[in-house]
Amino acid sequence: MTHSDPDHDTWLRFISGDPDAFSDLYDRYAGVLYAFGMRYSTDADLVKDCIHDLFIDLHGYRRNLARNVNVRFYLLKSLRRKLHAVYRRSSMLHFDRWDTEDSLAINTFTFSIEQELIMDEKEREILRHLAAEINRLPDRQREILYLRFHQDLDYEEIAAIMQISVPTCRTLIYRALKQLRGKLEFGAILLIMCCQ
Repeated sequence: MTHSDPDHDTWLRFISGDPDAFSDLYDRYAGVLYAFGMRYSTDADLVKDCIHDLFIDLHGYRRNLARNVNVRFYLLKSLRRKLHAVYRRSSMLHFDRWDTEDSLAINTFTFSIEQELIMDEKEREILRHLAAEINRLPDRQREILYLRFHQDLDYEEIAAIMQISVPTCRTLIYRALKQLRGKLEFGAILLIMCCQ
């Protein structure tokens, strides 16, 4: 398998023991992992701790890691697994949370300030409406849309991260988009009429 991907080259150097490659991986992905982790938790320190633990584990197990991996996918999946483990441990310590579903829910969806700055008021209102509709979706559908369209993962990668089958992944995306399409057509018409 031939790779010309610089991340893959860095990964190969890292698992061979190159300390600069380890630093490069951290520098390249710490911000990405932090933003990803904050989609699942509002506790910034917890997310930072999980990222730190992830990189400690990577360093410790580097000689046993697979050579041919999609680095971004591998790191996102590993961080989500660590966050889920922390969530499970903390919910077992809180008696009042034992009846809740044992899953890691994705946080409320918002658009970035940069995205909102480049739009006029009418477009911003449509985006706010879109964000509100996305936030009405079930957690798993919100998570799957985030992974597909924000992290640009394919169906197989999303299925692996969420521990579901690829057909289930496709079905969840289809249902989420169908639900949004139905809501937004009506909402967009209302917004256009209100803005005129």
